[in-house]
Amino acid sequence: MCGILGTVPSSESSQFKLALDTLTHRGPDSFGIENISNEVSLGHRRLSILDVSAKGHQPMFHESKRYAIVFNGEIYNFLEIQKELVNLGHSFRSSSDTEVLLKAYIEWGEDCVLKLNGMWAFAIWDSQSKKMFMSRDRYGKKPLFYAQINGKFVFASEMKAIFPFMKQLEISDDFHWMKKNIFFYEATEKCLIKGIKRFPAGYSGHLERGELKLYRYWNTLDHLVEVPKSYDEQVERFRELFMDSCKLRMRSDVTIGTALSGGLDSSATIAAMANLSKNNNSYSDDWQHAFVASFPGTPLDESHYAKMVTDHLGIGATFVDIEPLKHWNNLEHYFYQFEDLYITSPLPMIMLYGAVKQNGVTVTLDGHGADELLSGYQQGALESLWDARFSPKNTKDILSIYQGSINEDKDQYERVGNFKVYKDYMIRKIGKKVLGQKMPSIDNGHPNFKKLDNLSQYLYSMFHENILPTLLRNYDRYAMINSVEIRMPFMDHRIVSFVNSLPYSSKIGNDYTKRIVRDALDPYLPKEVTWRKSKIGFSSPIVNWMQNDLSDWFMDNVNSKSFIESNLIENPGALRDRITQIVSKENSNFAQAQKCWSEFSPYIWEKAVLNTDMVNK
Repeated sequence: MCGILGTVPSSESSQFKLALDTLTHRGPDSFGIENISNEVSLGHRRLSILDVSAKGHQPMFHESKRYAIVFNGEIYNFLEIQKELVNLGHSFRSSSDTEVLLKAYIEWGEDCVLKLNGMWAFAIWDSQSKKMFMSRDRYGKKPLFYAQINGKFVFASEMKAIFPFMKQLEISDDFHWMKKNIFFYEATEKCLIKGIKRFPAGYSGHLERGELKLYRYWNTLDHLVEVPKSYDEQVERFRELFMDSCKLRMRSDVTIGTALSGGLDSSATIAAMANLSKNNNSYSDDWQHAFVASFPGTPLDESHYAKMVTDHLGIGATFVDIEPLKHWNNLEHYFYQFEDLYITSPLPMIMLYGAVKQNGVTVTLDGHGADELLSGYQQGALESLWDARFSPKNTKDILSIYQGSINEDKDQYERVGNFKVYKDYMIRKIGKKVLGQKMPSIDNGHPNFKKLDNLSQYLYSMFHENILPTLLRNYDRYAMINSVEIRMPFMDHRIVSFVNSLPYSSKIGNDYTKRIVRDALDPYLPKEVTWRKSKIGFSSPIVNWMQNDLSDWFMDNVNSKSFIESNLIENPGALRDRITQIVSKENSNFAQAQKCWSEFSPYIWEKAVLNTDMVNK
């Protein structure tokens, strides 16, 4: 896990080093810069995880000196690929996955990415053909940005590393659309800064004569699989895949742990790790490190569930009290490092992974991706109503699931009776069918998309195009700000293909969301966690903060001259009044407070990112 930077043609050394150093948090252990024949500059900041010796140093050259690579990510199945390459005549100087990746490219060309199980963003320069090959992992777990600046092609792990090559920073033409559509821009090439583009997930490309030509190498719909007909066999197959996914992700030469919420997904992950270790089937013995974010006295605190899990597994846990005042003075710096906008404050997540690092852990295996893959949200229950419409029994079951999955923070939702929920949904759905409206997805014309049931189509879009891409971006930043790598077993591409091939009834049913996960991992978890229906999202208790610890801070800011004159706030006076109502406790609605934060945060982003001095140094 690292930070990468490159320019074609090469760049002046001091400017390039300044740009690379903006990525120090991504790779604090060492750095490397190579200028190759004035044709290309390659830079790397290293977070040492596999082969922590100097043999894993980057940029890495092939013995022939023809090829050079900079790579951010991890290839979990690198040992299996290495064995295959050895049988084909390759030899290895290191035990790093970077060398395996470079030689896989030399052996199989651009198709090498289809062999990879992992997360990546990398660039390989061929000094003979004067071409650069670039690729980003299937789902976009690792970030990659690029820009064309005065005839120079620049790419980097974060936008800030591109800033020093730019004359000035301006907001994108789409900025105001993006700030209102937080979950819909990450899966596009759109960026908040004008002139910078996002390299798309599941794409590769080659740069030749200054022109980047992109092509899509991975579409989950092209990789659906035959699933067992019986549900019990599906459960067994899912368990096998998940255990193997965790096993591969426990390959590490440094200490690993888990960010444990007490919810099903993170609990399933650490339970799988414990089972693998207990049966001597693990690549790491040093995994027993659970970190739990605690929000004492707020509706978001679920640390008691996390303790149930660690007690059940017989391991300890580090409970991290999220106290905003301790870190709030760093907020602008965190926004600069985070670079993007989101619906909630980044502070709790940054604090959690900060505690992970402070306690000597560099890698975590976390439960991200399961909600979007397997229907962990309320809306998924509604979408499955269409699939169950001819079965009164299944419809009743799904409505029960919908009601049972309402967040424990009851202030967020108003409960509505089953009949009204069903009627309102079906009226909307039938209306869309009559109007010929398809499930919104860039892939809704794909033959295999049409074969998916309604819930699976909905989840496909959530996983590939809106909610999950945004969360992947967020958690990459939260962790890497603290020099921590997150691995996500639920996002193994074999699991994604398998789950997308399952019928809706395997994902939601028998009175539970994420049905197959619960049945597969039940033997390893306390029943109170496996069969818990309610859900708490990992967020900020924003109402509590606005009305207590941070009330003065909010009022000082919304009454400041710079806020009233901000070009990024469309109606600062009205927003100030709404925030004042929450701070004064006239309004304590969570959803409205969160909306206020979403509308307020561009002001902090403007001060932290747009007004940075990291430009044209």
